[in-house]
Amino acid sequence: MNATDWHTRFEQFLWGQDLSQATSLRRKVIHALQLVYALLRDLIEGQLTLRAMSLVYTTLLSLVPLLALSFSVLKAFGVHNQIRPTLLTVLEPLGPKGVEITNQIIGFVENMRVGVLGAVGLALLVYTVVALLHKIESAFNHVWRVQRARRLAQRFSQYLSVLTVGPMLVFAALGVTATLFSHRVVQALANIEPLGSIVAGIGRLVPYLLVIGAFLFVYMFMPNTKVRLRPALAGAVVAGILWQSVGWGFASFVAGSTKYAAIYAGFAIVILAMIWLYLNWLIVLVGASIAFYWQHPENLATHVRDPQLSNRAKERIALQALAAIGARFQRNEPAWTLDGLAQYLHVPLASLGRITDVLVRGGFLAETADDPSCYLPARAFDAVPLKEVLDAIRTAGDETMPGVASTVGEPQVEATLTELDAAIGTSLRARTLRDLVRESPPRT
Repeated sequence: MNATDWHTRFEQFLWGQDLSQATSLRRKVIHALQLVYALLRDLIEGQLTLRAMSLVYTTLLSLVPLLALSFSVLKAFGVHNQIRPTLLTVLEPLGPKGVEITNQIIGFVENMRVGVLGAVGLALLVYTVVALLHKIESAFNHVWRVQRARRLAQRFSQYLSVLTVGPMLVFAALGVTATLFSHRVVQALANIEPLGSIVAGIGRLVPYLLVIGAFLFVYMFMPNTKVRLRPALAGAVVAGILWQSVGWGFASFVAGSTKYAAIYAGFAIVILAMIWLYLNWLIVLVGASIAFYWQHPENLATHVRDPQLSNRAKERIALQALAAIGARFQRNEPAWTLDGLAQYLHVPLASLGRITDVLVRGGFLAETADDPSCYLPARAFDAVPLKEVLDAIRTAGDETMPGVASTVGEPQVEATLTELDAAIGTSLRARTLRDLVRESPPRT
C-alpha cells in the first residue's frame, strides 16, 4: 500500500464515519484529529509560512516607528520606561543577543523625536504603523477566509485607538501583577506551606496568562469578522503555550549556535532575530487557524481553501441567502451577518462572501455600516422577479471579460441559449423573491 492509499484511508477514517451514535470521548478525539490534520494541511500548503515570512519583513521595517508611537503615548503617562523590560521579555530566547538588540532598538526610539518631525513626518510615522497593522489584518483575514479588509476610515480610527489604549492596558496589567506579588499578604502566604507552593505555581503561570490574554485580544480584534470568545480563547491558549515552549527551545538553540556566529559573523544576530520573529508570527497564525476551525468546523474537511462552485450551487446559495435575510427582516429580527449566514446555510465563508457581493452590486441587498456589517433587503421582495436574481448570478464576472458575452460562433448555439433563457423567464414569470420567504419560524 503506497502513501496515497494510506492518505485516502486516513481521510476516510476522519470524515467517512457516522459519529451520531459514537461516545462523547470518541467524538472529541475524532474532532481533535480533524483539527490537527487541517492545521498540518494548511502548513504544508505553504500559505501560513509565506504570510509569516511576509510579516517578518513588515515588522522589521515598522518596528521602530511602532515603538516610537507607543513610546510617545506612554511617555505622556510617565510609564515609558516599561518598554525596555517588555522588549527584553519578547527577545529573551535570543540570550545576550536579545539584550544587544533591545539596546539598539531603544536607542533608535529615544533618538526619534516625534515632536520635531513636523506634520509630514508625523503623518508618515502614523501611516507606517497603520500599514503594519493592515498587513497583520490581511494575514488574519486570509486565515478567516474574509474577502474584504476594514474601510480606510475604520483602519485609522480603530488601529490608532488600539495603539493609544493597548500599551496602557498591557503595562497596567504588568504593574498590577508585580504589585500583587510584592504585597505583604502575598509574601506572608508564600512562607506558609502548602500555600507557598501554590503562590509559586501561580507565579509561574502568570507569564502564560499574560501572553494568552494578549493573543485573545488580537484574535478577537484583528480579523474583519465577528470572532466568538470560546474559539478565540482556544486559539489563544494553544498559541500562548506554544510561544512559551518554543521560546525555551529556541533559547537552547541560541546557546549552542556558536557555529552560526563563526559562519555569519556580525550577521548572526540579525539572522537569529529574523528566525525568532518568523516563529512568533507562525505561532500567531496557527492560533488564528485554530480559532477559525473551532468557530467554522464545516471547513475542516475542505481540501481547497476557496472551492469553485458550480453555477447551480451559486444560484441555490444566492436564493437561500435572500430567503433567510428576507425572513429575518419580515420578523423584525436582528439582521444576518456574513459569518452567521455562512454557519446557518453551512456554506464556505469565502464563497458566500462573493455571492453576497454580487447581490449587493445588483441592488438586491443593502449592507449596513455596522462592524461587522449586516445584510438587509434593498428592495421590496414582492417587486424583485426571481429571473432577475438568477440573471445577476449567472452573468456575474462577465464585466471583467466583455468579449465572452458577445462570442462569435455558430448561430444555432446562440439561438439555443436564447430559447433556454426565454424558457426560464416563462417558467418564473409570475414569481418573485416574496415567494421564497417562509412564514414559519427558522430552523435552528
